[in-house]
Amino acid sequence: MTKPLIAITGASSGIGEATARAFSAQGHPLLLMARRLDRMTAMDLPNTMCRCVDVRDRDAIAQAVKDAEAEYGPVDCLFNNAGIARLGDIGEQNPEEWDESIDINIKGVMNALHPFINSMKVRKHGTIVNMSSIAGRKVYPDHTVYCGSKYFVHAISESLRGYLAPHDVRVIVISPGIIDTEVLDHVTDPNTLKAYKDNKVRIGGGISADHVADMILFAYQMPQNVLIQEMVVTPTRQEF
Repeated sequence: MTKPLIAITGASSGIGEATARAFSAQGHPLLLMARRLDRMTAMDLPNTMCRCVDVRDRDAIAQAVKDAEAEYGPVDCLFNNAGIARLGDIGEQNPEEWDESIDINIKGVMNALHPFINSMKVRKHGTIVNMSSIAGRKVYPDHTVYCGSKYFVHAISESLRGYLAPHDVRVIVISPGIIDTEVLDHVTDPNTLKAYKDNKVRIGGGISADHVADMILFAYQMPQNVLIQEMVVTPTRQEF
């Protein structure tokens, strides 16, 4: 039996890449979307359509979904993963970094959801996995706008879950702590960067993105009438 199509934003690295590999290993065709097309194509996964997409571009997402569904059938699971961590002292941070965080982590999340809400509702089937963070459950110093964007993900996920649950569509939130990804590449504040790295060393390092991917796959593979509403995962020594 042909397995259904999985769509992933932010698929070029980190948890997005790991999740793409996990679902591909299970035989799913994939729609991978990210700004770094070369990184996605380098994975060389079978039955995979890669599209250079910035989640700030709603039309580009819609076109990529249309192209992939024409070839592989309807998307059964969206991993709404693309995001950026512009951490910094809120009093000193350039407001342009706030704009970028809001545009990608808030508007981008909604843009990625847009092609799927009604289509899954009509089909009465589907799974949406929204990427949040432990910072969407707790507030951290120098994470002001980032925390706000991830609290947003929790809020819209709860509302969307209530909206789609009567139609047998699942909405899952994944809230990781410190994971070994490229998230620090976006931090320009040297003091914030040092504090983050020092804390990571203190707890013995982050955990592999592969573990998060395995959790997402596990939640997806549960029967459609079983919903794991939220998964929070951190290194054991990350107590907050």
